Amino acid sequence: MRLASEALFRLPDTARLWAFGVSRALQPDEEARLLTAVDRFLDGWNAHGQPLAAARAWLDGRFLLVGVDDSLTPPSGCSIDALVGTLREVERAFGVEIVGGGSVWYRDAARGGEPRTISRTDFQKEVARGAVTEDTIVFDFSLTRVEELRQGRWELPAGRSWHRRYFRVGSGPSDRLA
Repeated sequence: MRLASEALFRLPDTARLWAFGVSRALQPDEEARLLTAVDRFLDGWNAHGQPLAAARAWLDGRFLLVGVDDSLTPPSGCSIDALVGTLREVERAFGVEIVGGGSVWYRDAARGGEPRTISRTDFQKEVARGAVTEDTIVFDFSLTRVEELRQGRWELPAGRSWHRRYFRVGSGPSDRLA
């Protein structure tokens, strides 16, 4: 059972949350195809034959957030794998990365606040050259509950997130995230 897309923000605080970033801006037809594929999937998403109360949001034309009210029916490993499989199909169709890790997402002030993704190593280089500061807005993909989204933890200054480790004086390889 999928709730309307804006319903992600009406799921309970305890609802489980996954965030995905699309590695490049999509063309309008690609965006429509992505959201149609996700909506179609969520409409039939179930765990062990039980429908999941799920919703999604599409933010900044780059971020897909999917939530599920796991107090009603918890998602299973297989159901989560099915979501990832659907997103992998979209990746192949559009030549983008959606499901992955290791990247840092931030609002690039030099590009009018446009969301940008770079490797963690390149992010550290941007910090070193002063292009990224503790005030730079970053996106936190480690959120796991809708409550964290409501608390404003999705977008926040780098100095108030896990990204702050890149601003430590004398940061060395042992301070970097894997």
